[in-house]
Amino acid sequence: MTTTKATIGAVAATAAIIAATTIPATAASAAPAATATGARATVTATALAATATAPALQPWPVLKQGANSGWPKVTVRSLQYLLAAHGAKLTADGVFGPQTRLAVVAFQRARHLTANGVVGAATWRALLVTLRPGSTGPAVRAVQDQANFRNGRNGHSLDVDGRYGAKTVAWVRAFQHAVAQEIPGFPVDGIVGALTWQALVTEALSG
Repeated sequence: MTTTKATIGAVAATAAIIAATTIPATAASAAPAATATGARATVTATALAATATAPALQPWPVLKQGANSGWPKVTVRSLQYLLAAHGAKLTADGVFGPQTRLAVVAFQRARHLTANGVVGAATWRALLVTLRPGSTGPAVRAVQDQANFRNGRNGHSLDVDGRYGAKTVAWVRAFQHAVAQEIPGFPVDGIVGALTWQALVTEALSG
């Protein structure tokens, strides 16, 4: 995926615009519920978009105990935040040491995955937590940390507070919009699902 400083800056600029026009949660909740047919159509469209988009994304990182020099520390921190979201007692320091490996093995065993301490695609997918406005916890911190990693100015786009509020939603939508310019069909919905996680963790629009 082609990446430029201008593109990264555009994410922040778009986020500011979206934040200024965010629909209040009360207004969103007041919208009529979709019909069953409409809901099924939405699910089908989302599934088709996922099928069409996934091959264009970079493959999931393979992380294991050690330096993981092919990936920045934010990638390991995202892993640690996601492990914490599943109950692991870890500090997100970006270092894949013995404690992180033990947490990975415990998670893999609990999910009936190959318990080898190596984090590949299957482990990443099992770790994912879908985030929506109002979500809280370590998984939200992972998204906010990734946002700051992509800030080309001062390294601080969002407070890493674990609250999926208006500013975080705006940044996610801006990020999704920027990715969608290069990957047609990429969802722009402010929800951090599997595709957005994969784009974040594989460092799309970074550097």
